[in-house]
Amino acid sequence: MTTLLWLIFTLVVFSILVRLSIWQYDRGQQKEQRLMRITQLSQNDPLSLTQLLALPASENLNDYPVSITGTFDNHVLFLLDNQVESGTLGYRVLQLLRSENVSALINLGWVKGSINRQELPDIQAITGQYQFTGHVRLVETGIMLQAQHFAEASWPLRIQQIELNKFSTLLNEPILPFVIYVDAQEKLGYLKNWQAVVMPPAKHFGYSVQWAGLAVTWLLLMLWLKFSRTNHTKPKTVTKALKNNSPTKHAYNKNNEAIKYD
Repeated sequence: MTTLLWLIFTLVVFSILVRLSIWQYDRGQQKEQRLMRITQLSQNDPLSLTQLLALPASENLNDYPVSITGTFDNHVLFLLDNQVESGTLGYRVLQLLRSENVSALINLGWVKGSINRQELPDIQAITGQYQFTGHVRLVETGIMLQAQHFAEASWPLRIQQIELNKFSTLLNEPILPFVIYVDAQEKLGYLKNWQAVVMPPAKHFGYSVQWAGLAVTWLLLMLWLKFSRTNHTKPKTVTKALKNNSPTKHAYNKNNEAIKYD
């Protein structure tokens, strides 16, 4: 490997490892700040939906505590697929609620699924008016292998991802651009196993240190390989040069006796 190729290869891998370290560190800081914000928000009284929607447009609504009084639509029930609890596959149950002249999607909790993928859990939609507290969660877009189509919806509707724009089109009515998660202390709903932050900041910081350590190890390894090879090849080159430039040469006669020429 030439010096230029060695340098390019070394720096490319080193920069990737450093970037991964920085990325993990940034993620840790973001989650640390979010946990601090949740703690601060929880010290305030929950807002009503009217108060929440009256906040400035620049305000981040994520994690705001809210107090809801509204009526559930017992016809609109979504089952969010591939939700795991203690190694068991299940669903998150989401139901539409109308409150204060707006419609919102409410996350009621987790239910166990069946081994038979064609069989949906037996969920009875909530009917009537309820008052409860919850927290606002902005929808995080994940990777989807296949787009969702809801031309022929049958309820409860199994979904792979929450897509509020598509749900609004399906229901032919606007839905608030977030989901409200029912608080754990509320009796309403099912198992409330959600966490605001799944991976704690400390883990991200730990991964950041690991990636940084790999970057330093990689750099030291490549430097060692480069210079150890250089030092190995030098004596051979010098020895060869000395042999070629030696003033004394030897030849051999037919009897294999050395003849010296000065």
